[in-house]
Formats: sequence, structure tokens, C-alpha cells
Amino acid sequence: MSQVDVLNTIVLAAAPAGKFLEGHLSGALKPGHAVEIKAATEPVGGRHTLQAYSGTSGHRKLIAILVENDIVGLTCEDEIATTQRVRAYCPIPGDELLVRVSATGTSTGDSQAIGDKLILANGGTFIATTGDPEAEPFEVMETLSDVVAAGTLCHVIFTGN
Repeated sequence: MSQVDVLNTIVLAAAPAGKFLEGHLSGALKPGHAVEIKAATEPVGGRHTLQAYSGTSGHRKLIAILVENDIVGLTCEDEIATTQRVRAYCPIPGDELLVRVSATGTSTGDSQAIGDKLILANGGTFIATTGDPEAEPFEVMETLSDVVAAGTLCHVIFTGN
């Protein structure tokens, strides 16, 4: 049984020690996606706009993971609409989370094994490490056999690398 079936939360810690960010979402996303502060966009009500990561796969960036909005009854499988106020979690090494892993390209059926390293990919999902990335911030903590292109929640540990 997957951690998502048991806990239905992105941050798998009783007392998270990382940093929470608040902002407004640009583009609809599900919790577990990596987000970044949208460039050249002024804050609204003192909060920046957050968008899905839009850089080159494997580059070193601030890691901030969109979390569920449980205050209004949304779970980690519910999509959050654009412009909604959201929270994202910046983990510290050793934190366990659920993140969205994606199959390479548009394929399905990719698999992840315990200990596989993941890199941040364009669109805010994580993919198996490729080539010589600058950063491999997560290691897989559960076996997945049918990862889909749209993003499957996966139990990971943040390494900080």
C-alpha cells in the first residue's frame, strides 16, 4: 500500500522543520509538484505568485513542493485552481514527502525502485536522473511500476544534493 493511500498528505512528518511559503498559484496544479516564484510578477497582498518549475531538468533550484489545501477539505489528489492561495514546503535533508514523479516524455509504464535518484524536471515533476545533472535532490523510498507522464505521487526522502 502506498503512503498516499495511508496518509493523504504531502509532507510526511509530524512536526516539519523546513520552511513553508505562501503565494498565489499561476496555472492549475496538483499537490506534489515543485513550484517556483514567478519571475517579473509583483506580489499580490504581500504574497508572490508561484508556478510550476519551468527550467532545465536537473538544474539546482530552491526546492518548494506544493502541499494540499486541507483547510478547505482538499486532498493531495485534488487539483488546485489557478489564482488560489497556496502553500509550498521547502524541505530539509532527511524530510520524507510525496512528490509527483513523471514518466520520460509522454510514455507510461516507467518504473522507480527504492534508492533511485530523482531530478527536477520542467513542469514541476521529478524524473529519474539522466546524464550529469547539477542536483539530485530526492531518493525514491517505494517501488513504483507504472509511472505516468502526468505525474504519480511517490514517497521520497530529500537528500539536499
